[in-house]
Amino acid sequence: MIPRYPFGRTGHLSSRAIFGAAALWNVSQARADAALELLLAYGVNHIDTAASYGESETRIGPWMKRHRQDFFLATKVEERTYRPAWESIRRSLQRLQVEQVDLLQIHNVGDPQVWETVMGPGGALQAVLEAQQQGLTRFIGITGHGTLIARLHLQALERVDFDSVLLPYNSAMMQNPQYAADFEALMAVCQARNVAVQTIKSITRRPWGPRPQTRTTWYEPLEDQADIDAAVAYVLSRPYLFLNTVGDLDLLPRVLDAVARFRPDRPPARTMAVVAAEQALEPLFTGPM
Repeated sequence: MIPRYPFGRTGHLSSRAIFGAAALWNVSQARADAALELLLAYGVNHIDTAASYGESETRIGPWMKRHRQDFFLATKVEERTYRPAWESIRRSLQRLQVEQVDLLQIHNVGDPQVWETVMGPGGALQAVLEAQQQGLTRFIGITGHGTLIARLHLQALERVDFDSVLLPYNSAMMQNPQYAADFEALMAVCQARNVAVQTIKSITRRPWGPRPQTRTTWYEPLEDQADIDAAVAYVLSRPYLFLNTVGDLDLLPRVLDAVARFRPDRPPARTMAVVAAEQALEPLFTGPM
């Protein structure tokens, strides 16, 4: 079973592996239901989806009829201004077949201009705050990709008391000195204020580039179990971090297995230094997004 840890100040003990429901983007309900059974078997009790994740919310909706009490449910809104964001939130609740989510996140604000629109007058933030005031969500968060996102999350926390942040964290990304410094500064603030930190792209090998895409991930992933073990350990060795799982249902069991077997006093068979050298790891993001 996967261990659990306080999800910031929410009062919820979340599994260290959070189900990244982008994996349900374009799958049948039968495949989605099989994923649910796997989550329950591993003790995963936190789902992270988004309005922009294809069929994901629609596939999760039937689960909520039977298992709402078993999951901390998070979704995201990617619209940038108030009215479209408000309409997106309402549609998400309908697709998820719930009256309230546990966490509503402003999604993908890694570009400074987008950040200003979202956070400014008439921006999506206004809709998210109103949703919280009306009881449509218990908590609020902010997410993003790209090399500027840790810095932008810091700015967001200066303006709004978000309950969680979400951003990339892996060995290749942390080779960028500025991103690493920004990430550590963000971590310090989050720990001081008890803001939950979710990480994505843990098993990234490199961008797809000219190579044919053989997985449903945005990136070419690590495939070998020992390599995945090392990548998972890289994240979980920092006890404050949560790991959002991979966006590919075929790789999901390997990631969950790695998380379930992780022990802080038991290093994996392969280190990230060895994996990085042998697999030629490359950062997925080299600029804003």
